[in-house]
Amino acid sequence: MPTVHARPYDFPFDPAHTAVVMIDMQRDFLEPGGFGAMLGNDVSLLRPIVPACARLLALARAKGMAVIHTQEAHDAQLADCPPSKRARGALSCGIGDPGPLGRVLVAGEPGAGFVPELLPQPGDIVLRKPGKGAFHATALDAILHAQGITHLLIGGVTTEVCVQSTMREANDRGYECLLVTDCAASYFPQFHAAVVEMVVAQGGIVGWAASLAEIESAFA
Repeated sequence: MPTVHARPYDFPFDPAHTAVVMIDMQRDFLEPGGFGAMLGNDVSLLRPIVPACARLLALARAKGMAVIHTQEAHDAQLADCPPSKRARGALSCGIGDPGPLGRVLVAGEPGAGFVPELLPQPGDIVLRKPGKGAFHATALDAILHAQGITHLLIGGVTTEVCVQSTMREANDRGYECLLVTDCAASYFPQFHAAVVEMVVAQGGIVGWAASLAEIESAFA
């Protein structure tokens, strides 16, 4: 059984019962003109993780692990978008409004799609979610149970919002979770670093953290 040298201690896992969950690697969050940029963020801070995320996904497919891509996006009528979420920030161009990459965070629009380097492949699962955490108002828990998944390797954006929310939700449901530190990023690097410390504190109160290199070494 592969074992990752992780913090706060080693993380053994069975690939047959492990899924890579890639959180929201969408154009709206990583590209100029997307929602992240319209919020005033420097989206270039997220781009450096893309090659590592591609390596993680390739490794998962090669080793028979399930691959799940989450996508924060709403239906065209915004029926699954709480009014409070749309109103937050009093933005001139917010969720559902026409933007440079199409209607912001609306399923089927260009901005809601994944960056080209990380497009889902045959056999991958794509899970659309209306909130920050991937378990809220989705079938993720049922999907994982149906496939016998007990362990999750988690990456994506942003570390302190959707990645952390998903990891905490998973932890509360009994999944063993490892944050792949160089496959996750934030517009605020200090927030990313803080989340890593929160995850591994108190003996791994939320889970484990390790680099992609440590995961690759576990299979060497």
